[in-house]
Amino acid sequence: MKQNHPVVLVRKRKAHHNAHHGGSWKIAYADFMTAMMAFFLVMWLLAIASPQELTQIAEYFRTPLKVALTGGNKSSAESSPIPGGGEDPTRQDGLVKKQPNAEQQAEARRFNKLRERLDQLIESDPRLRALRPHLLINLMDEGLRIQIIDGKNRPMFKTGSAQVENYMRDILRAIAPILNDLPNKISLSGHTDDLPYATGERYYSNWELSADRANASRRELIAGGLAEGKVLRVVGMAATMSLKQHGADDSMNRRITILVLNKQTQQGIEHENAKSEAAEISRPQALKQLAPQPVAASTQKTPAGEAAVQPSAPEAPQPEAPTTAISPAPAAGPSTNPQRLTVEVIP
Repeated sequence: MKQNHPVVLVRKRKAHHNAHHGGSWKIAYADFMTAMMAFFLVMWLLAIASPQELTQIAEYFRTPLKVALTGGNKSSAESSPIPGGGEDPTRQDGLVKKQPNAEQQAEARRFNKLRERLDQLIESDPRLRALRPHLLINLMDEGLRIQIIDGKNRPMFKTGSAQVENYMRDILRAIAPILNDLPNKISLSGHTDDLPYATGERYYSNWELSADRANASRRELIAGGLAEGKVLRVVGMAATMSLKQHGADDSMNRRITILVLNKQTQQGIEHENAKSEAAEISRPQALKQLAPQPVAASTQKTPAGEAAVQPSAPEAPQPEAPTTAISPAPAAGPSTNPQRLTVEVIP
């Protein structure tokens, strides 16, 4: 009898010699090529970048995240790349935008309240409300600026003079008490158009006229109740600061600017005009002969504008000024005193 035995099939797996040619190496190679491309791209960008751009890039990576988000005055807490290695010569301070402190914010709120009070005063007074087109009030980085501008049909001053017109006097005396509400000092500036005098700037010109008009405005403010000592400076600007929307010869440029100074601007002006040591001169009286003699000139302008003036009469010949020689004093041996300047007048 035939026996049924199961048939066993044995399969032999042949070894593949090209097993290393799988797909995993392609991923690694692609990553390597991507990294190389990024590397050469960075090298190319560094090669074409300017020194200023390189400095900005380096500063960006040196700035800590905390300093960038919350503010600070240093680009890094470390002053040396190696502990104990001294100061890092490549280190630079980061530039962080400063936020206004509480005092500056309170001052800005006071300026806003002052502007609101001025607007309420103008709207409540029928005379000032009719003059609203001649008043420009705005906030600036230096403080609150109030500009009183001229008009063709309503001039602020008499033509070619510093005599105040009635409506200009009403404006100045009305706003004077409100300026006392703030402890801040004010700056007065006078402006003219660019129509010159016939004699040019050698004699009375738009410079003197703008300064005289600013001083006349100061007197009207004090007459209206402005506290004495409130004015920090009075400036004559002539035609150097024209309004951008108008030509240099436009009547709108004839204006008076009242600037309520903030604390920072006031300190800057006071520092600019601080006392300084002057040079010592052994004979200061001798220098008086070098000063030019004042010459009178006609200062009237024609009604057509801020311009023409009749030339002055011919001057009488002045005696020739003595020749002056300035030489250092001879040294008299070693001394601890500084060398003085000697002025000799030779007739």
